[in-house]
Amino acid sequence: QVQLVESGGGLVQPGGSLRLSCVASGSIIRINRMGWYRQAPGKQRELVAVMYSGNMTNYADSVKGRFTISRDNAKNTADLQMNSLKPEDTAVYYCNALIVRVGAINEYRYWGQGTQVTVSS
Repeated sequence: QVQLVESGGGLVQPGGSLRLSCVASGSIIRINRMGWYRQAPGKQRELVAVMYSGNMTNYADSVKGRFTISRDNAKNTADLQMNSLKPEDTAVYYCNALIVRVGAINEYRYWGQGTQVTVSS
């Protein structure tokens, strides 16, 4: 079994900062990619930021320069530092990982349960 658990969401004023954390646990051989998606009410889930095992990153254009993703491969964690938050960043943020688990050959996609981020004055 593999599980992703997020923490760090909440309510923040526009211009403020939040840090999201995700930890993966279970029978993990390797995490090929780990990162964050978000889904606002009435919208499709979208990529926010991901980091590959070789430290290459991919960010949504809307968050470039404001959000920073980091990973600790030894601890199987991924953090998302969110600065200069805007009301349009309000969404449920989901941790996502592509993981090769014990006994498997291929990677599988896993999701966390989601954490709410609300940006409002």
